[in-house]
This record gives sequence, structure tokens and C-alpha cells, in this order.
Amino acid sequence: MATDTVSLSPYKKLPYDDQKRFVCVYPAYLNAKKTLVNGRRIPKSKAVDNPTCLEMRDVCTSLGLNCYLEAKHYPREPIKDQLHGGRLRVQLMAVDGTPVLENITSRRELLLMLSEVIPKLKTRQGGKSTEGGVTGGGQSSGASKKKKKRK
Repeated sequence: MATDTVSLSPYKKLPYDDQKRFVCVYPAYLNAKKTLVNGRRIPKSKAVDNPTCLEMRDVCTSLGLNCYLEAKHYPREPIKDQLHGGRLRVQLMAVDGTPVLENITSRRELLLMLSEVIPKLKTRQGGKSTEGGVTGGGQSSGASKKKKKRK
């Protein structure tokens, strides 16, 4: 007796390089301010404060992964803001079914890699140095105030 298994996903028949087979990653998966119920998928100790899709895209392209952004919003997100909204689609498997990168073979490994690299980005580290510049700049601005003229 032959048993036919029915695939629940129609995407299994598509080749790995088809964009519908790419893995979806939302910023909420990595957000340290989210709870597991609200969508965080990694441990809080490894999560990142307010990641953006642009940061995730920059990391994926620097790693050599094929990815693109979509203007979609995470369903559990109450506020639909453009900065933290969006969805990233990433190709993990090559056309022949082997992983594109040897150390990233699953969505979870991709999320953990993103959470390690995003805090090291120049945009993240640059924010810390500008805070010191703002306080220093505030002191010098008091000396350059103009006096009002009397009429």
C-alpha cells in the first residue's frame, strides 16, 4: 500500500531561491523590550534594544546573505510606526538546498547572529559618543548668547 503524504505548505515545491521561500524576520523577534508573549524569539540576555529593519538588512548584506525589505507590520505590534515596522526576508538556503552560510542554517541561528552583530554597528556605537558631545556643546552655547537691543 502506497501512502501519499500531503504537504501542508505549497511553498515546499518552489525552488530555494524563490523569494516566497525566504525566511521572515521582524524587529520584534530581537527586541529586548518585548516579552515572549509579545513576539520576542530569543533570550532577553541576548536581545537588542529597539532594532530596526535597516540595521538587520545592513547586517545580513554584510554577512553575504540575499535579503530584501517589505513594508509589512508585525501583527502583535500595537503601534504601526515606520521606524520599527517592516519585515526582512532572508535567503538561508542556496538553490541546491545547502545553507548559504555554514554557520547559519536555521532561523534561530540567524536571529542569534543578528543579536550579536547589531550592537556592534557604528550607528549604535555612534549614539553613545554623541551624548557626550551634546553635554559639552551645551556649555559653550551659553557664552555665545546675543544681547537684546533696547529700543
